[in-house]
Amino acid sequence: MVEVGDSVSRTLKKEFGEEALNSLEMDKAAKIELKKKLDELFKHGTTLYKGYVDDPRNTDNAWMETVAVNFHDSSNSFDSFKLHHGDDAGAVSWIDIDSSIKLYANHAAFIEAAVSVNGAHWN
Repeated sequence: MVEVGDSVSRTLKKEFGEEALNSLEMDKAAKIELKKKLDELFKHGTTLYKGYVDDPRNTDNAWMETVAVNFHDSSNSFDSFKLHHGDDAGAVSWIDIDSSIKLYANHAAFIEAAVSVNGAHWN
């Protein structure tokens, strides 16, 4: 989640580092190198959606809003990262998905938008 005073783009990089690369356990030099790589890889994202999301945690007085951004890795740069769960993530891995996957709330709509933007397949 984006914390007060933080930006969406900074939060995307921070959360990916913490939850998929276990950056909280890295030494200072490794964190600096990771930041450089993530700054470059996360430079050219395409915003797919920004706004209210249908989430079971929503109430009449408080609701979730999100920004879904697609970072298409046509050069396979993300392959260089060794995924390792960290922070509050239980496990992480790259997986192939199709439309039969069960996703939380309306996350399937974000995947459908990424599929459309990239001319990919979903069925």
